[in-house]
Amino acid sequence: MKKLNILLLCILLLLASCAPSFDNGEEELVQEQPTGTPSIVPSYKLSDEDYRVILPYRTSKARGAIINQMKTNRLDIDEMEEGLMRHSKEYFDPNKYYFEEGQYLDYSTVLSWIDELNPNLEDDASIEDYENNPRTFTHILEHNYLKRNEDKSVELVGVSIGIALKSQYIFHAEGRGPFYRDISEAEMLKTGKEVASTVLQRLRQIEGLLDVPIMIALYREEQRGSAVPGNFVAKTYVEASDMSIKDWDTVEEDYILFPSKEAEQKYLDDAEIVGTFGEEISQFFPNYVGYIGEGFYVNEELQKLTIEVPIEFNGKAEILGFAQYTYMLVKDKFPNNYDIEIKISSSNQLEGYIYREAGKDDPIVHIF
Repeated sequence: MKKLNILLLCILLLLASCAPSFDNGEEELVQEQPTGTPSIVPSYKLSDEDYRVILPYRTSKARGAIINQMKTNRLDIDEMEEGLMRHSKEYFDPNKYYFEEGQYLDYSTVLSWIDELNPNLEDDASIEDYENNPRTFTHILEHNYLKRNEDKSVELVGVSIGIALKSQYIFHAEGRGPFYRDISEAEMLKTGKEVASTVLQRLRQIEGLLDVPIMIALYREEQRGSAVPGNFVAKTYVEASDMSIKDWDTVEEDYILFPSKEAEQKYLDDAEIVGTFGEEISQFFPNYVGYIGEGFYVNEELQKLTIEVPIEFNGKAEILGFAQYTYMLVKDKFPNNYDIEIKISSSNQLEGYIYREAGKDDPIVHIF
């Protein structure tokens, strides 16, 4: 019992040391341009890498469209939203600008553009017609970035647009189906760039968007049932007032499932480390049944590793013991050049969370 209390005390100390710190300061009343609507800009944020938001918070004018359009993999929805914001930071500094969900493209506009920019087939179209004319373009996601002026007003200074495209087209034809038609990355990129060009021209015709920079990023969805999300594959930055896209930058991102053949083929060293982690746990905890890991890579370098460990516990002491052992494995087995998080769950409930930031030696622990 004494050892257990010592462990619990250590965990609580770790938690106290890792609590997020907020910037001090008061909220500021501003006027949002061009409407002049009073708004609040909080003077704090969770970290230097996060955007502050305008309050009261305004949801996207196209709210719900992404769920309607990206149905095959819920993970794609989260990654497209988070990834678009992540890529926006290269162009719109979180320390200078504020974030707001899209206010220019509404629900009906998004759906109509998607319909107009995809092939339109008759109801009696053949299987071959569908094969040759896949509806690759799935969704448009808009993010807005604003700055605060000296007169305490805020105005739009940039827009980010995410364009989602399928890697697999699923369709019914001739009274049969579903049929599956894989779409190569080269084919997807060709379609995506054509769509982006048209979308840019249409955005420039919307009041308020003629003279602002626009970042456009192409997102490749994963296939139905995938345990990992897709990823962004290309992006471009269009200066204010420009009506055309000059060039594209390749985005080298990848989500890898552990364990998997793909992980062994592409990132054998990481696959072996994660595999050893699972083997070590299985030797000491009889209720352990396996793990599910996800690695996020940029330019073939691991940036973040997330591992979920489902296990049945018979009491809080067992959870604490498991967390202690897992904490030790994180310190001893995993390099500290990438973020790592371990989620410990039982019966679909999160029991514990272990996280270590890249460059740090000691993980932090939270027991729920």
